[in-house]
Amino acid sequence: MTEKILILDFGSQYTQLIARRVRELNVYCEIFPYNKIPDLDESVKGVILSGSPYSVRDEKALKPDLSGIKTRFPLLGVCYGAQYLSHFYGGEVALSGTREYGRANLSFVNTDNELFSGISSNSQVWMSHGDTIVRVPENYNIIASTHDVKVAAYQVAGEQTWGIQFHPEVYHSTEGKTLLKNFIVNICGCKQDWTPDSFIETTIAELQAKIGNDKVVLGLSGGVDSSVAAVLLHKAIGRQLTCIFVDNGLLRKNEFESVLESYKGMGLNVIGVDAKNEFYSQLAGVTDPETKRKIIGRVFIETFDVESHKIEDVVWLAQGTIYPDVIESVSVKGPSATIKSHHNVGGLPDFMKLKIVEPLNLLFKDEVRRVGKALEISDSILGRHPFPGPGLGIRILSDITPEKVRILQDVDDIFIQGLKDWGLYNDVWQAGAMLLPVQSVGVMGDERTYENVVALRAVQSTDGMTADWVHLPYEFLAKMSNNIINRVKGVNRVVYDISSKPPATIEWE
Repeated sequence: MTEKILILDFGSQYTQLIARRVRELNVYCEIFPYNKIPDLDESVKGVILSGSPYSVRDEKALKPDLSGIKTRFPLLGVCYGAQYLSHFYGGEVALSGTREYGRANLSFVNTDNELFSGISSNSQVWMSHGDTIVRVPENYNIIASTHDVKVAAYQVAGEQTWGIQFHPEVYHSTEGKTLLKNFIVNICGCKQDWTPDSFIETTIAELQAKIGNDKVVLGLSGGVDSSVAAVLLHKAIGRQLTCIFVDNGLLRKNEFESVLESYKGMGLNVIGVDAKNEFYSQLAGVTDPETKRKIIGRVFIETFDVESHKIEDVVWLAQGTIYPDVIESVSVKGPSATIKSHHNVGGLPDFMKLKIVEPLNLLFKDEVRRVGKALEISDSILGRHPFPGPGLGIRILSDITPEKVRILQDVDDIFIQGLKDWGLYNDVWQAGAMLLPVQSVGVMGDERTYENVVALRAVQSTDGMTADWVHLPYEFLAKMSNNIINRVKGVNRVVYDISSKPPATIEWE
């Protein structure tokens, strides 16, 4: 039984970051909404309460049922979690007189307390709260303060229960990793044995037990997630797995042929399906981004269903769903507003009578890559930038035609190859080009032109949740612009997107 840390989510933007920091210590953890606490067994070694955009002072404050947790397991409340454990157990939280956001320094630290072992007295921490704890219950001992916040941290006397009003999970808390290690390893007693190799060994055994002799079909996309899922399943069940790679006409230039070739070299049983014309015909005249996404998803499922029925006795559908997909589909306060439909989450239509298997649905993207490396998958696949499920369909900001796809494929190919040639590809999390629904005047030779505008986009990120635009060299951008305008018929202007996420998203649609 894999030991784990449980993280209860109160809607904080940092909750996934807590999970990532725990896993960087080679300790497994899972995130659950604060009001959907699972059954707790001996595999649970400790519990962390996340921060929250909400206030404990609100009438509708988020109130978890901690009756089966507090005093039974080591418990660490972070920000909102700390305020909750104080406010509703006899203390008081009030609107802070000095709203503390950003960097602060601890002015008092009780280093005798095991949570703060090895933490320096002036340690920098990251604050993000408008409320503050003004009074703790009688049996709570203050163990850290900043200049402005007296109760920066406390421990409940006689309990393995702590609260901290800063965020140890963010980069700006310089000794945050030490504090989390103190809690997870020293206090909770986790062994730090959750590694890619242990994940592979456990998952293969689970897949074999779950699937038995059944047949499985998997939709490959050419990306990291589906590729790692395919190899993991192949290790577990061999020829019982059939992979289907659909060309929706919205892939990168020559991608269908090159990816099919690389998969065959990996020993996978892969069927390639050319469905370009069906996608183009269904998308004709459609400009709304969400409608495009839904059509692309529907036609893919219909195509996939036809092909999978050609394989006898298929029982399971495998998907490359990863943990952020799962988390983003479960909201703390009910269904969140749809920003974009997610192509991996949401179940199957009733006509596909298949059971779902998702071997990677507990991993973050960087963990998927580490597992892929342990499975000896080539760097050419593991190092690929993420690519949206709807492909170039959401990078053409108007109706989709084969000619527009041709233009964007050519532009994208010059840009991506340029990043590789200039040694910049691995410095970028994701890159691509957008075909804008505007035309501009230009001059080529002695002739006036009125042609398309394309926008280049390159971002840095860890997991796609937030992203900053990459400061690519001016010389590189000038070269790309020149190459694109000279080589791609139909384009006479190139712009570079310098928006970060948030407030923008990585894709334009």
